[in-house]
Amino acid sequence: MHLPEKRFVRFIKKHHVFTLCTVNNKAAWCASCFYAYNGRSVSLVFTTDLHTRHAQEMISNNLVAGNIHLETRIIGRIRGIQFTGHVRMAADDELSQVRKLYLIRFPYAFIAKTAFWVLDIDSMKMTDNRLGFGKKLFWYRHENQD
Repeated sequence: MHLPEKRFVRFIKKHHVFTLCTVNNKAAWCASCFYAYNGRSVSLVFTTDLHTRHAQEMISNNLVAGNIHLETRIIGRIRGIQFTGHVRMAADDELSQVRKLYLIRFPYAFIAKTAFWVLDIDSMKMTDNRLGFGKKLFWYRHENQD
């Protein structure tokens, strides 16, 4: 796996909420989630309770999509990332590391009794209007994807 260019990483680290999109029985659902970024594995760590609709849908179908975007009215500053990936509950052998990464970013979450999830990003498309109107940059976990 090759790592995303720094422009992607800086943008992801600068923000803290992503939109998670799930699908089940041909019906789509979106949820907003706080996240911490794991640059070594190119993944987002987040929490959600097992009883939520998106958790139930992720258990049934772990293929997800989402986005992170900058809220602005200035067209020349529009930036955002759309991504696809696979999500899973943190495994026992990684739970300590995942929990630590998340709690460094959101220390108040230590009181929450919730499941930790890992979203392994497979592909990203970044729009950055600072580089030109509608300029798109792409990253793929596996270099031979289009």
